[in-house]
Amino acid sequence: MQGDEQGSFAVIGDSGGIGEAIRNQLLEAGHQVIGVSRTGVSEQRSDYQSLVFDAVAHPCDLSNFAGQLDGLVYCPGTIRLKPLKGVKREHAFEDFEVNAWGAVQTLQANAALLKKAPTSSVVLFSTVAVQTGMPYHTSIAMAKGAVEGLTRTLAAEWSPSIRVNAIAPSLTDTPLAAPMLSSDAKREAAAERHPLKTVGKTSDLASLATWLLAGGSNFVTGQVYTADGGIGSIRK
Repeated sequence: MQGDEQGSFAVIGDSGGIGEAIRNQLLEAGHQVIGVSRTGVSEQRSDYQSLVFDAVAHPCDLSNFAGQLDGLVYCPGTIRLKPLKGVKREHAFEDFEVNAWGAVQTLQANAALLKKAPTSSVVLFSTVAVQTGMPYHTSIAMAKGAVEGLTRTLAAEWSPSIRVNAIAPSLTDTPLAAPMLSSDAKREAAAERHPLKTVGKTSDLASLATWLLAGGSNFVTGQVYTADGGIGSIRK
């Protein structure tokens, strides 16, 4: 779709954090949005449907709620930081299930809806820790590495009708990251590690996601965009 056209989009994990910001930006731009989360969102409006559903535990088929999808973004994720000796099999498998397998089964369930649109877009989420080695990120980096592989594979498999891209953020101020930003000292230390001297904002990540979904990025696919305050590529 062109950047100024109205479309229908699914935001998986829209009850908070980056998913909530994406939902709000899409609605502000005049699009129809289906939000999926385990808790639901109590907002009544004609251009938004909130579905209470665990998209990690079960495939999330949206064919009863939309005739087609111009785009889908999968936001569920985990943050589990441990040294290698502390990584447990069940934790690693849980990280993979939430971050990678949940995305796979969601896309399997909704491929037909995405293909019904003349062109459509998928956005997934990785982490800066895949391309930039960081201590204690073993489990999440493995899971998100799978997401990056999925991004490039599907971009090839689904072209030219469906574009697939991913975003790899650094630490972002979300409820999931709250334990790492729970005091002024922690927030200052986290900001100081980034060349831009700040942590990510949900609105910034959402702006990149909405551009990839519906902002005129029609010549972009198979890419992983780092939005990391410079931590992955420069030093100050």
